[in-house]
Amino acid sequence: MSQTNNTFRLTALFKEFFKSQQAAGILLVSATIISLIAANSPWGENYIAFWNTHIGPTTHNFHLNHSITEWINDALMTIFFLLVGLEIERELYIGELSNRKRAMLPLMAALGGMLFPALIYFLFNFNHPETLSGAGIPTATDIAFAIAIMGLLGDRVPPALKVFLTALAIIDDLGAIVVIAIFYGGGFDAMYLLLVSGICAILYYLNKKGNENPWLFLTLGVSLWFCMLHSGIHATLSGVILAFALPFKSGKPTTLSYRVEHRIQWPVTFIILPLFALSNTAIAINSNTLNQLLNPESLGIFFGLVLGKPLGIVLISLLAVKMGIASLSQSISLKKLIGAGILGGIGFTMAIFVDNLAFTQSEYIDLGKISILIASTTCALLGFAILKADSK
Repeated sequence: MSQTNNTFRLTALFKEFFKSQQAAGILLVSATIISLIAANSPWGENYIAFWNTHIGPTTHNFHLNHSITEWINDALMTIFFLLVGLEIERELYIGELSNRKRAMLPLMAALGGMLFPALIYFLFNFNHPETLSGAGIPTATDIAFAIAIMGLLGDRVPPALKVFLTALAIIDDLGAIVVIAIFYGGGFDAMYLLLVSGICAILYYLNKKGNENPWLFLTLGVSLWFCMLHSGIHATLSGVILAFALPFKSGKPTTLSYRVEHRIQWPVTFIILPLFALSNTAIAINSNTLNQLLNPESLGIFFGLVLGKPLGIVLISLLAVKMGIASLSQSISLKKLIGAGILGGIGFTMAIFVDNLAFTQSEYIDLGKISILIASTTCALLGFAILKADSK
């Protein structure tokens, strides 16, 4: 294996992002455990009913009456996608993805890590058209959860591996965004699509002019979210569009892009992601649900994440290095690469998000979430064990 010794510059914002994702991962795990216990307790029906409570107005012009869970998934998660978009933008300009050869490794790994799981899911479900739409579920890595597990190993994990996994997860999320945009839209409204196009044009113009008026971008961002919510395109994608509309310039702390990313990390980490976990894992687990764990949907998700993710990440990474189109740091051994690949199988947030979009029947949605939790836990434990053993 040809290896190139790269020097990785961990910027202050990257370190802050990495630490915030560690905290987010710990909170996600805690919130999930609490939610599952509450949902299966004697007051479980009331707990689940709370998250399904509908709030908001409905008129003949637009519909804003959604359940609390839907408000979290469609509105608050837009801020999460804004953070993801800003992180992608920063990495493209001054981070790991700004260097073509170094960017090729996580890029190729992410592509392999999306194609292999989707293929495995398809092989399990090609004779079951009612569950085929779930092929996008095992394709994305959860940044927070994966980084949190790696963060438990501290300095025993080389910086190059942390950067690789983070860049891989970021590209994965970008891929998931594309998948959502292409495959999980529906019921397009021409008028709102026209309004979306108009707002995007204004944002593009402001970006080119280097405008940094936060209130102007906030107003346009909310308007874009509202129009996308009614256009048939998933509303959370407005967060990504807004992220790339904010002028990056030098990326210094005085720029709007930096300030927004810095300020939304705390609410995303300590409010939005825990609420997402609480509301989306309010699942009553019964014997019927457990009996379904060996059906094609569940097996496709489990093996897509546990087997497909590591295979795709590791094999395509090695192929890219062998072909000379990517370089691998000397500090990343094959065992470390395999460990990172397995951590890439932690789907959680993005997988659950896609699961909500892929199915309309609650039994498929709940089964998908349980399968994601089992697969993600398996990958977390296995990946941690491999990296810990290698660090010795």
